[in-house]
Amino acid sequence: MRHLLDLLAAVALLVWGTHLVRSGVLRVFGSNLRQILATSMGNRFSAALSGLAVTALVQSSTATALITGSFVGRGLIALPAALAVMLGADIGTSVMAVVFSFDLSWLSPLCIFTGVALFISRQGTVPGDVGRILIGLGLMLLALQLVTGSTNQLTQNPAVQLMLESLSSDRLLEILVGATLAVLAYSSLAVVLLAATLALQVVGLDVALGLVLGANLGSGLMAVVTTARSGVSARRVPVGNLLFKVMGVLIAPWLIPLWLRGVQPLVQDPATLTVLFHLSFNLMVGLIFIGLTQPVARLVEKLLPTPDGNGPLNRPNHLDPSALATPSLAISCAAREALHQADVVETMLRGVITVIRSNDLKLAQDLRKLDDTVDSLYSAIKYYLTKISRQQLSEEESRRWTDIISFTINMEQIGDTVERVLLDIEEKKIRKGREFSEAGMAEIVELHARLLDNLRLGMSVFLNGNVRDAQRLLEEKVRFRDMEREYAAAHLQRLSGMSMLSMDTSALHLDMISDLKRINSHICSIAYPILDSAGVLAPSRLRAPTATPERP
Repeated sequence: MRHLLDLLAAVALLVWGTHLVRSGVLRVFGSNLRQILATSMGNRFSAALSGLAVTALVQSSTATALITGSFVGRGLIALPAALAVMLGADIGTSVMAVVFSFDLSWLSPLCIFTGVALFISRQGTVPGDVGRILIGLGLMLLALQLVTGSTNQLTQNPAVQLMLESLSSDRLLEILVGATLAVLAYSSLAVVLLAATLALQVVGLDVALGLVLGANLGSGLMAVVTTARSGVSARRVPVGNLLFKVMGVLIAPWLIPLWLRGVQPLVQDPATLTVLFHLSFNLMVGLIFIGLTQPVARLVEKLLPTPDGNGPLNRPNHLDPSALATPSLAISCAAREALHQADVVETMLRGVITVIRSNDLKLAQDLRKLDDTVDSLYSAIKYYLTKISRQQLSEEESRRWTDIISFTINMEQIGDTVERVLLDIEEKKIRKGREFSEAGMAEIVELHARLLDNLRLGMSVFLNGNVRDAQRLLEEKVRFRDMEREYAAAHLQRLSGMSMLSMDTSALHLDMISDLKRINSHICSIAYPILDSAGVLAPSRLRAPTATPERP
């Protein structure tokens, strides 16, 4: 029992080491890895090579599937190219399995010592994350030694020897066991390395090859399960990759005898044969199916059709769960979603003037419903940001985190104000059949146009953080306030002239220009964090007190 527990603990340590390497690589190189994937989609072969390179670093085809699926979900790459990436990703994991099959035990203490020193001394920085990667590599190498030692002890038990002698190969059972272990361990690499060790000391080569086939199938299932709650477009990538694996597993058992006849005379070591079979299997799948990415993509699109009513305004588009392991990337995702929220607000704001001119009650109601979308996006962004580890953020990223929260709050409040403006137009103008005077309408149109310009400038300031643009935006706050006062005075003058149109819409007119000024204030608030960070924001708007002469 003690030896079995030692073996399970060694396997758990192998899985944990893989997790540390994967999370560390994503934190350090995450943005570069995504850029490699995004810019290498010129053809299916370059896409496959990029998938191989990224997965060799991350050591997880599931992580690559999440990244690639998020790109497809946002429409950045086509599904056939994403499927080619996954074929390369599977080859990448098998290459790493071959590397780890060599005797690298001498490297384990060096990696752990160096990694711990970096992680403790530079925690929360890039060197600290590099230390995390080294710790993970060291633990993986140490775990492989422990697995070997534990299986040696376990196989000395007479009961275990008797059980192994009676064990016969059952290909379907081996595949199911391998797939289950890969899903439970969340790592096909760990299962393949374990199978290689077992092939050397416990179960024999034939059983180990069946476990390897199951591990490949399990890695495909993991990606499907992990993306189960994502959008349809993002789920298509792991489903297509799973189809490749299923077809490969169906073909491979018929080719195993032929492969053994060709390779076994050259390599006698069962453990080496096991990892080479893993590499050969994924190379075979890649070579056979690299030319079938188009038809498989069409099949997946039929299996997972895009549902009706799933437009870009109805749901978050950019909050990628797989990016949470890389805080800098997660911040970028949240910023993009905040701009998506601002786009919805701009749609509402643009519609206001159309509603006023056309008295379109249905359009006003549809625009008011968009405020629910603005509110839901605000909640989604806020919840997403709370899942980002603040301890791992740099000072600049932490400031950006705060900027995004402030921006989304302002957009949510603008949406509420626009909804109230539309409701007032419905009740005080459309339903009562009233019209603004020509001069009053011109004033509202002028304020509305300036407001849209300021909103676009505010979105640019949020995106780029340009100090000069932020100063321009803050200057617009003063101009807009002066215009609001001027137009309010002009309206009162028209009232004194007994203009009937002005009298009928007086309350609505004054409320509208006041609400537009309030919206402009929220837009201009976007500039404050940028100016404050640049150190050009005055501490107070109050004038310095002037000295008064003393009385005699």
